[in-house]
Amino acid sequence: MNYHEQAIRIYCGSRWLYGVLSLPDIPCSRGVLVAVGGPQYRAGSHRQFVLLTRELARQNIACLRFDFRGMGDSEGDIRSFEAVDEDIASAVNFFLTECSFLQDVVIWGLCDAASAAMFYAHQDTRISGLVLLNPWVRTEEGIAKVYLRHHYLARLFQVEFWKKLISGQFNPIASVRSLYTLINSLSRAGNTSTASKNPGYSCSQLSLPERMFNGLQNFQGKVLIITSGKDVTAREFLDLVNTSVDWQNTFKTKQVKLSHLATANHTFSTREWRDQVAQLTGNWLRSW
Repeated sequence: MNYHEQAIRIYCGSRWLYGVLSLPDIPCSRGVLVAVGGPQYRAGSHRQFVLLTRELARQNIACLRFDFRGMGDSEGDIRSFEAVDEDIASAVNFFLTECSFLQDVVIWGLCDAASAAMFYAHQDTRISGLVLLNPWVRTEEGIAKVYLRHHYLARLFQVEFWKKLISGQFNPIASVRSLYTLINSLSRAGNTSTASKNPGYSCSQLSLPERMFNGLQNFQGKVLIITSGKDVTAREFLDLVNTSVDWQNTFKTKQVKLSHLATANHTFSTREWRDQVAQLTGNWLRSW
């Protein structure tokens, strides 16, 4: 299917955001807004967002990718992923106004852009779906658990570890110090977590995973989550879900679809992984 691309700018809070529309000749009524995570701009790591939006446009899906304020070519001060609601709302307004054939919008986000999408989506009824890749749920407690479970315990079953230990190449003091630091982090984080369960705790004082969970619970649309097998961020997110009855029940209630690419890294950096993500996204968007 043919498509064309158009440079655009979006007015947001007295600043201009810059982006690119990918428009198929015969578009469907559902569009995709790509939110950019981390210190990146609209092209993405290894041009991932460029290639994704072009592939979706070939599948008749209109796409908009843009830079948040302070990133790429966009004006204004840089801000964290926890303060981009206004940027996303402005982009959705522009997308629906410029593309009158659209009836709803799906937000696609990787890493902390996935977290930002979860914060925003439930506030805007025009958002019908979320595609979340390796959502960022980073806490001191979470990352400590990941390293304990997937690094230290896994090492006990590695031949290379025992070879080093027997040959004297293993430094037990450094490892014990590192392990102590992790356990200490877990202890401090556990105290914080207990405090956040107090009924009197305000929403603004909730942890990042708790705020993301609230966003997901309140969102009425559909959700596709894609995770990587070779990624610490994905492991932390999956560990959180696998050890939480609340998250698991919400996934069932919301009919969240999960896809896991076992060999992929955080940014899906090979052509094979990028194509798999594009195919999963396109198939899911056409399934409802």
